[in-house]
Amino acid sequence: MMRITGIGQYVPADSPVHRLDAAAKIGVVAVFTVALFLVHGFAGLAVLAATVAGATAVSRVPVRAVARGLKAVALIMVLTIVANALRWQPADALVRLGPLAVDGTGLRTGVFFAVRIMLLVTGTSLLTLTTSPVQLAGGIERVLAPLKAVRVPVGDLAMTLTIALRFIPTTAEEAEGIMTAQQARGASFDAGGPIARARAYAPVLVPLFFQLFRRADALATAMEARCYRGSGGRTRLVEDRMRTADWVALLATGTLLVVVGVLL
Repeated sequence: MMRITGIGQYVPADSPVHRLDAAAKIGVVAVFTVALFLVHGFAGLAVLAATVAGATAVSRVPVRAVARGLKAVALIMVLTIVANALRWQPADALVRLGPLAVDGTGLRTGVFFAVRIMLLVTGTSLLTLTTSPVQLAGGIERVLAPLKAVRVPVGDLAMTLTIALRFIPTTAEEAEGIMTAQQARGASFDAGGPIARARAYAPVLVPLFFQLFRRADALATAMEARCYRGSGGRTRLVEDRMRTADWVALLATGTLLVVVGVLL
């Protein structure tokens, strides 16, 4: 059975990326995403891939933890390549399968989009892998602070987004535990074709949702017991602020990524 726990889960370490302010990391990830969709060639993707590899090395996060999220989008990447590569009776084909054929231009386009998806997943996962939930909530709240002018509950929104992000590895862990228990009772998730395998996962959903609702209720009770009543009048023990090093990292990395996205 495929192991699915730990996707996007915070990995504590002492590294420059971990010490970087959460708001700065959110800004870098946002610029990285924009640059990723601006590049129009494999040269630009290669530079962005080198950037992700360098950030991973500096962060001291295990490569396995960064690449673990790719399992969730592996099917999407394969479908992207197939959907772009297959053509109906093209004039120039690499491989023919009856009236269908693999077109060279389509295959190149499909690989380009698949690599873009891969870099998007691995690049953005570094944010949650190197930022604790408390720091992430504070960073989101400070990034969205201008929306307070139009009475947007920024604090509540930041808390909701942070909890949603942190429930992803929790949900994966709960699903794996349920699947392991069902396998011990004779259930099989690898037998048969795709439809049979999909049906085998159906009994996992009911206990999974039950566990998630119970965990959500326990979380709500814990927040009420700690007198959490929203962001109004709420203070922090430690107020995070952007330092000079954070601004330099944000501006330098952002400028580099924008240049790569525009030129390559």
